[in-house]
Amino acid sequence: MASRLPAYSLFAAFLASAGLPLYIHAPKFYVDEYGLSLAALGSALFVLRLLDVVQDPILGRLADRFRAWRGPSVMIAGCMMAAAMLGLFAVEPLFDPLWWFAVMLTVVFSSFSYLTICFYAQGVAKAADLADQGHLQLARWRETGALLGICAAAVAPVALGGYAGFALAFVILAGLALWSMTREWQGATLESTGFGTVLRDVVARRLLLVALVNAAPVAVSSTLFLFFVESRLQAPGWEGPFLLLFFLSAALAAPIWGRLAERAGAKLVLIWAMFLAIAAFAMAVFLGAGDLWGFAVICVASGAAIGADMTLLPALFAARMEQVSPGASEGFGLWSFVSKFTLALAAVVLLPLLEAGGFKAGQENPEDALRLLSYLYAGVPCVLKLAAIALLVTTQINEQISDQPDFGERSLNR
Repeated sequence: MASRLPAYSLFAAFLASAGLPLYIHAPKFYVDEYGLSLAALGSALFVLRLLDVVQDPILGRLADRFRAWRGPSVMIAGCMMAAAMLGLFAVEPLFDPLWWFAVMLTVVFSSFSYLTICFYAQGVAKAADLADQGHLQLARWRETGALLGICAAAVAPVALGGYAGFALAFVILAGLALWSMTREWQGATLESTGFGTVLRDVVARRLLLVALVNAAPVAVSSTLFLFFVESRLQAPGWEGPFLLLFFLSAALAAPIWGRLAERAGAKLVLIWAMFLAIAAFAMAVFLGAGDLWGFAVICVASGAAIGADMTLLPALFAARMEQVSPGASEGFGLWSFVSKFTLALAAVVLLPLLEAGGFKAGQENPEDALRLLSYLYAGVPCVLKLAAIALLVTTQINEQISDQPDFGERSLNR
């Protein structure tokens, strides 16, 4: 079983390479290519993210109902996502660009959510078959693969001559990832215990709340990243290298955070990483035009911190699901729900607020508008991260190691 872990890494890379274009590149691509306004795109993204958020618990229930046919259902969802990605970036809109944007993203979001829920739920069963702290061991493979997938997506549009080339490469990666996981879905037979069991558990509820607040800084910075580099740093063309540096740092740091968590405890190590993220974001507030080296250092530090977020929080939640809801489909439907809500909120609040403050993408902007961009991009995440730390500190998670080496056997009772 352990020899199949690279398949989890490849599938995670496939999913993650879809996420970066959706959250960061797609809005700016449609602004530049089709002249859509930030306010229109922000409103459309908010509606789409709300749909995505609302449907995640439903998709979690659906994943549980289809657990005996998870392999075929995953194959269908993967093909749908690949086709919609082609439509989003490689096909000229067949009708109004804003509506085309909305339709393609709806298909991608829905497929992405279903695949993610099935993938992480399957990971709970997989970790139970692994010795030596199974949830952290699987998380290192899975999240490192995801981060490497993000790195590839960051450079693919440039390396492959544009987003059409990226979309074609994504289809190839989808085929390889779906094939590699074919045998793994055959073990998806654990029955879920429903939403009620998850929500009644104190530790599960607290972890979901931590995930909600902790995702907010990433949602803010992801929404504004391209605008910050292009306008505040005045470094158009550097977006790809900075994204690559950020996510490569996260990929390199993820297994290190995992090893540290095995020794010092996931909660404590996660708090260290959160303080590192605050220090990085705080420095970004003071950057201006031409501060490329300073921003490179910030990308390394904040990327390393994100590596802990992506590795340790899902591992903690998966370990809890193994105890209270072994099927985990509906639990990870809720996990996906809270993680995405912040992205919907960021899109509808930040983009119109930035435009109302006088900011115009791709144009000369007054200093007040640039200062607002800095405060939103870097200052707001600092406040949100402090709130996440406060929540995590007050969540009584006892990571008591039992005689068994599997992380899933640790006591996480409050």
